[in-house]
Amino acid sequence: MTAFFVAATIGAYFLSRMLARRFPIPLTTPVLTSTVLLIALLSTANIPYRDYIPAKEIMTFLLGPATVSLAVPLYQNWNVLKERFFPAVAGLVVGTLSTIASAVWIASAFGLSETIQASAAVKAITTPVAMEAAVIVGGDPAIAVAFVIMAGIFGAVFGPFVLTLFKITDPFSRGLSIGTVSHGIGTSQAVLEGPIQGAVSSAAMGLSAIFTSLVLPWLFPIL
Repeated sequence: MTAFFVAATIGAYFLSRMLARRFPIPLTTPVLTSTVLLIALLSTANIPYRDYIPAKEIMTFLLGPATVSLAVPLYQNWNVLKERFFPAVAGLVVGTLSTIASAVWIASAFGLSETIQASAAVKAITTPVAMEAAVIVGGDPAIAVAFVIMAGIFGAVFGPFVLTLFKITDPFSRGLSIGTVSHGIGTSQAVLEGPIQGAVSSAAMGLSAIFTSLVLPWLFPIL
């Protein structure tokens, strides 16, 4: 069954890519549509999620090499990154701080508990870092993961659309924006746009995780 689930996941992704090429709109982003297809498959066949876990573990393990491979476009576009280093750092800092603050304030405005506020504060960084950072500020790792996944899918689906809507066409700016707020899932979409977008997004994803880990312990109590 594990081999079947791996094949089904790959098949769902390729079908999603075909759909995205045929109907290039935000709601056909492969990350979203492949997720919906898999959920539909498991639900229709009445397959419990625990049966899918072994396949998920294999593919999750492969995320490591996939993340390392992002260093290739990063190296190939290193000169571009050096030329715009200081504006990129400024944008990264502002984007990260505003993401943390907005998550906490919105959760607070809806009267949600401090645990949920702390869990939401880490929604823009990659899952392993988010789980540890959430614990430090009193959040729940499981809830934090849910927020991270939602932020990633939302960024991948609507990020490029919103940037285009506001006439932000510069590849560097697009990659920086997506990587800062929607980590690896958003970066997977940025890679599809082009090598510069993918390289900058992968760099922003890593740096925003580091920066969040450093500032969150003292920033969250203030917020």
